[in-house]
Amino acid sequence: MRSAEWMISTARQPVDLATNRPHSARLYDVLLGGKTNYAADRRAAEQILRHLPGARQMAWTARAFTHRAVRHAVKDGGIRQFLDVGAGIPTSPNLHEVAQRSAPETRVVYVDNDPIVLTHSRALHTSHPDGATAYVQADATAPDTILEAAAVREVLDLNEPVAVMLCLLLHWLPPDNGSRLVKQLMDAVPPGSYLVISHLTADHDRDRVREVAEDLAHAQTPVATRTRAEVGALFAGLDLVEPGVVTPQDWWPDTTVNVGRLRLQGDNDVPLWVGVARKPGPGA
Repeated sequence: MRSAEWMISTARQPVDLATNRPHSARLYDVLLGGKTNYAADRRAAEQILRHLPGARQMAWTARAFTHRAVRHAVKDGGIRQFLDVGAGIPTSPNLHEVAQRSAPETRVVYVDNDPIVLTHSRALHTSHPDGATAYVQADATAPDTILEAAAVREVLDLNEPVAVMLCLLLHWLPPDNGSRLVKQLMDAVPPGSYLVISHLTADHDRDRVREVAEDLAHAQTPVATRTRAEVGALFAGLDLVEPGVVTPQDWWPDTTVNVGRLRLQGDNDVPLWVGVARKPGPGA
């Protein structure tokens, strides 16, 4: 099945691209060196880089963590289904490409609320013929619209384990909405499922991250940081995979990958906490 067969939008009204203010998916695209962004996104990225010169390294390090977490879920957890909420603009290798290298039958549903992501997903999210990819345009503050989407129900079997990916997403949501999203999604998947989170924190450099948050708030794109303990609380009731909640470069680093572009000096360069956990229970 090819991804173009499963492009489902929960929106029924004309959408506003809101190009006059930064969007998380497009801002991330700027930091990764992409070209699917607008002037407002580039201005916001410049402000972030002024306060956090390591922001580009942060983006690449977070992406590398996501890929390692996917490989772990596939190879060690036997996962063959992924729900990637806040998927962002496609950048190769995409999640399904990473997973399908080890398990071509893997099925992936991408979710984002930016219509631009939909356009690019049509062209670039093409599955291995043994698996499937799909895209749902939905709002992460309304988990029901995700779980009830036709593509989710048709492409994923929610009676079988699913890896729920919430990477660089939750800090863009009001804290209560983020916690509710985690709970509803993990309640909807069976034992043996995984939860993968990467989240902005001010633990390492409170002043710089606060300045970034203030700039983004002025640009009508607020963020909400969490402490390490607060990120850990998002995994309540799940079994954290070692080494637990750590900075992304410390979660099972892949020494075979060329990380020369990262030039990391310490935690201050990567103001993120990440973690991977498995849902326990019978059959898990």
